[in-house]
Amino acid sequence: MEDFLQKFFPNVYKSRHAFHQGNYCRYDNQVFQLFSSSLYIAALLTSFVAGSLTRKLGHRSSMRTAGALFIAGTILGTFAHNLPTLIIGRLLLGCGLGFSNQAIPLYISEIAPARYRGTLNMFFGLSIGLGIFAGNLVSYLASSVRPRGWRITQAMTSFPAFTITLAGFVLADTPTFLIRTNKHEQALRVLRKLRGHNDVMVEFEDLLKATEIAEQVEAQNSYRALFRKRNAPQFMMAILFPLFQQFSGNDAIVFYGPFLFRAAGLGERASLYSTLFTGISVLVGSVISIFAVDKAGRKTLLLLSTLIMLFCMVAAGTIFAVGIKGTVTRLSGAASGFELAIVCLYLASFSASWGPLAWIIPSEILPQDIRSAGQSVTVFTSMLFKFVIAQTFLSMLCSFKFATFFFFAAWLFLMAIFALLFVPETKAIPIDEMVDRVWRTHWFWRYFVTPQKDGGSKLASVEMKPSFDPPIPAPITVHPGGT
Repeated sequence: MEDFLQKFFPNVYKSRHAFHQGNYCRYDNQVFQLFSSSLYIAALLTSFVAGSLTRKLGHRSSMRTAGALFIAGTILGTFAHNLPTLIIGRLLLGCGLGFSNQAIPLYISEIAPARYRGTLNMFFGLSIGLGIFAGNLVSYLASSVRPRGWRITQAMTSFPAFTITLAGFVLADTPTFLIRTNKHEQALRVLRKLRGHNDVMVEFEDLLKATEIAEQVEAQNSYRALFRKRNAPQFMMAILFPLFQQFSGNDAIVFYGPFLFRAAGLGERASLYSTLFTGISVLVGSVISIFAVDKAGRKTLLLLSTLIMLFCMVAAGTIFAVGIKGTVTRLSGAASGFELAIVCLYLASFSASWGPLAWIIPSEILPQDIRSAGQSVTVFTSMLFKFVIAQTFLSMLCSFKFATFFFFAAWLFLMAIFALLFVPETKAIPIDEMVDRVWRTHWFWRYFVTPQKDGGSKLASVEMKPSFDPPIPAPITVHPGGT
């Protein structure tokens, strides 16, 4: 927004209106990029603290902490009168992001039935899609409220901030966390409530056994256990999924969509209007993923979407290469429309695959003894490369111009190979059976997992001591004439 740039980034405002600046370089400013990237540097620094807090105090504590940080960041951002205050508010929002991304995917994975786990986890991605769409819509509407429209966009963050805070108070702890804190009877009640029936003893006993094994093996050394050979597949997935997610190019488009469309010559209001279409695309992709993930499977969804994204990125780069060169500073009407369609298709494909699955797959494949630590690694890696992309994209666009799209296309090619050869299918497989049913049967990862001995895994050989006897149901008396 013009008023926002004038107040906080006057150099960018002048560069934006300078005719001698090319379309690709008008927003190349490191401090301006720091405004976006500061969110993610704060999130990555918070991720390991969030992991320890989640393990010790539970997911709800992390949600409440995230909500408090979101509220504080919103207040500072809304009433900021100088750049340091604005960025401090942004940093607090980033800390909240670190806590929420640590707690929420794990919470969903731990409470969901195996056959619906993918679908329920996709609502995490759907919520992100709704947030992007809502943010774009608010920005579009607020852009006409001058000179304080940007404060409206900052203030609207209060709605999700209060929502996640409320969730931290009203939701139940997961059965796994309650078992880990020796609240077995409460865990059984919560599990029955989650499933909607009382026939949960088999699942409960499996959770009890898996939790006690995890506690005996690596409860106090979960970060060190990440580097054990037997956990190599899960550790690599916790790193590679968020890394590939960021280098797919999606965040570059989401962060700087308006600037990208202005570079295409779509104009001031048209560029903001275009973000509405991109927001709708994210929403559509998220809805598709909800219905497809537990039917088509994770691997199929990843591979198909990656190929579509690769085509879109190559097409976008080609359009910019052919359409903007020499004295030409804007695309033709047809080329601009095609560019917008390509971007929308790309965002829908990403939102149906790498967007949510880069969070879902690590959260569901991590064994209990390294689950919080592994999720911290996922959040840290994701936020680290979000920071890198946010801090460098506009400079990259200025230096590489249309070749920026081909840079991301090369990464998408690697992602397609990764999805084809190294990503296992985890559809409908219970979390605590991943080692035996996924990693030991995979052509590559099986060499890293300890071979089974005597019909069970190495972890299963740990001696178990019963610590909880489930309550025995009272006998049922049938009276004459009754049921």
